[in-house]
Amino acid sequence: MEMGNRLRRLRLQRNLTQEELADRCELSKGFISQVERDLTSPSIATLTDMLESLGTNLKSFFSEETGQSTVFTRNDMFEKEDADTLKGSILWLVPNAQKNSMEPILVTLGSGGRTQYIPAHEGEEFGYVLKGAVVLVEGENRSRVSCGSSFTLHPGEEHYIENVGKTTAQFLWVSTPPTF
Repeated sequence: MEMGNRLRRLRLQRNLTQEELADRCELSKGFISQVERDLTSPSIATLTDMLESLGTNLKSFFSEETGQSTVFTRNDMFEKEDADTLKGSILWLVPNAQKNSMEPILVTLGSGGRTQYIPAHEGEEFGYVLKGAVVLVEGENRSRVSCGSSFTLHPGEEHYIENVGKTTAQFLWVSTPPTF
């Protein structure tokens, strides 16, 4: 099987450069190039990392099935807890959303928590605050977004969201292209 060409097609479908994929996988651009040209083969662990960064997995990559789910339950979702920065969690609402044009997540920020810094990028982001209030920081601009309010941005500057309140905040965040 020529897996290099399949990996290349997946990368291009996700609008990623070799360098962007390499950064996501902590590999070199040259290694990605060699894999895509079938000049070298990655280890199973490296292939798994590459596929996860491309929004798929080993089973799907080597499967000929093309069916796609449209409804997801809590059991399908992936949650990452972070007691240090977020003081809360991120819940990926759509499995393997990295392969899609948009990525919806549910973010819970404890008091004093904040998301990672996200560099300027092409695309759009939308958020809807479900609980508490957050501060959207884009460059030098700070905007308070209360429960029941939403925000949208075309991120031309580094940005992040923080909870400066005393209670937990929760918001739905949809970005295109996927950023998490």
